[in-house]
Amino acid sequence: MKVLLLNGSPHKEGNTYIALNEVAKTLEENGVETEIVYLGTKPLQGCIACGRCRQLGKCVFNDEVNEVLEKMDSADGLILGSPVYYAAPSGRFCSFLDRLFYAGGADFKGKLGACVVACRRGGSSAAFDRLNKYFTITQMPVVSSQYWNQVHGAAAGEALQDLEGLQTMRTLGRNMAWLLQCQQAAEEKGIKQAENEAPVKMNFIR
Repeated sequence: MKVLLLNGSPHKEGNTYIALNEVAKTLEENGVETEIVYLGTKPLQGCIACGRCRQLGKCVFNDEVNEVLEKMDSADGLILGSPVYYAAPSGRFCSFLDRLFYAGGADFKGKLGACVVACRRGGSSAAFDRLNKYFTITQMPVVSSQYWNQVHGAAAGEALQDLEGLQTMRTLGRNMAWLLQCQQAAEEKGIKQAENEAPVKMNFIR
């Protein structure tokens, strides 16, 4: 069992990393392999809706999006981490996720999903809600915790003082480890995922 954790903060080891690392440590303690991926600060091309990923099986822009898509092949769960900017996740991170889920989301079905956010004071629940939408549209079961998955702190390192936030991260890690074990047990018993109906596509013009 493996969980991939994406650090969408421009700060490699800031408060978002502290939150992700707390979850990762708990997962490891419960027998789950983890990998935290820092996405960096380089300019990132947004999705241009070219549709080429449907033919290529990956994004037409060959950058870290495709690198993460390859890592997702062997992952059983995905945790997204972002700072809060104007009550939303980082714009760069959203551009990254738009391309990641559009190019590879069809293969994410059944993988567990969760997100964590770091903020100074407010806007965390709106950012949390935005990130969770990536999971629900791709049939990824969303793992919950004892509260919204948030830590607080302005300067790097201040999240270590948010004892409730860190406990929320540990609870998230234990819940995800347990659900991964449940999935593994179901697979051993021959219980398979529900099959999808043939897709019905509609719009509101015709």
